[in-house]
Amino acid sequence: MHRGPQGDYVTTSRVGEVVRAFIPKPLPPDPPIVWGNELHNKFDQALLALGRLDSVSCLLPDAELFIYMYLRKEALLSSQIEGTQSTLSDVLLFELGKKPSSTMDDAREVLNYVAAIEHGLHLLKEGMPLSLRMLRELHGLLMQSGRGSKQEPGEFRRSQNWIGGSRPGNAFFVPPPHDEVLPCLGRLELFLHEPMPVLMKAALTHAQFETIHPFLDGNGRLGRLLITLILCEQGILRKPLLYLSLYLKTHKTRYYELLNETRFTGDWEAWLDFFADAVIETASQAVAAAERINELARRDREKIGGLGRGAMSALSVYQAFLSHPIADASRLEAKTGLAKPTIGKVLTSLEALGIAEETTGRRRNKIFRYREYLTIMDEGTELPSAATSLVTDNPLSLTKGIR
Repeated sequence: MHRGPQGDYVTTSRVGEVVRAFIPKPLPPDPPIVWGNELHNKFDQALLALGRLDSVSCLLPDAELFIYMYLRKEALLSSQIEGTQSTLSDVLLFELGKKPSSTMDDAREVLNYVAAIEHGLHLLKEGMPLSLRMLRELHGLLMQSGRGSKQEPGEFRRSQNWIGGSRPGNAFFVPPPHDEVLPCLGRLELFLHEPMPVLMKAALTHAQFETIHPFLDGNGRLGRLLITLILCEQGILRKPLLYLSLYLKTHKTRYYELLNETRFTGDWEAWLDFFADAVIETASQAVAAAERINELARRDREKIGGLGRGAMSALSVYQAFLSHPIADASRLEAKTGLAKPTIGKVLTSLEALGIAEETTGRRRNKIFRYREYLTIMDEGTELPSAATSLVTDNPLSLTKGIR
């Protein structure tokens, strides 16, 4: 449905040029969303997919370990959308105190995102509602170090930003002027606490947050995190297992096109249809990954059980690999309490069983990985080749202001 522009333009001046900035109307859309049969069925399917995902933790040998890795995968994917060149192995190596193949700032940026996710979930458990205060706290963590640390972490912007182009005057989209940010966010905060189907609220809130673009940097990552926080706060998910960044990375151009359509034509139904597809596919992928990891753990524990007297020590090391699938002997010693000679023997056994794999080729300071587990978690995180770089000549490409 085309409602027409969902906001008003205001003219503002910046460094001698006239800029037209967009101030969105408050949510919910007016006239209301048209729930045709197809859209209604899509949202029913999405809720069923979330229900299956919410129950999948019962299948896992240790749900918290799966969540630990899944948070890092989401942080990586969300950062990759913005151009970060880290891999999951880079992030795990950085946590291990080793130098990643990407820049240190890239790996640090991913782990800042992990810290923001974990803090947001902690605040919800402590009873803090989703609010502007929480968003500022999370942004402060997200931008606490690395490339964004000079972009006013934890502070709503006090200057104009833009999306696409080299300056506001030639930008693809210019969000509200800085003096309109707080009024826009205040209306969005009120909307967050209106009674409404949760999936619809998450979809509309994400789009509106992206339109307001309230920070100088980090808006995309925080906007994607907001989806998961809404679902957890409202009890749709007991565990933070739904992250849409892989779907949005795969369908990046369509994602930005639809966000723009909500602003300029008011076609919220098309955005909601896309959002429901994202939930269905992402939830299904997470369930499949959990089932594969459950089967992998069952099979590998069975192999380890055949080691006889060394099985107990090997299971202890194996559990450490589940929590962090890249490790060296020092980390494994610290995690298990086993002596280094015992660790060495166990690693030799795990290599023979095809569970652990040495990655350096060195005689000393070796680093091992749980290859099959990493293969499952790595899916979708592959970096683009030079021919398919994230930065293109498309006006929606990830240039200044879209981070």
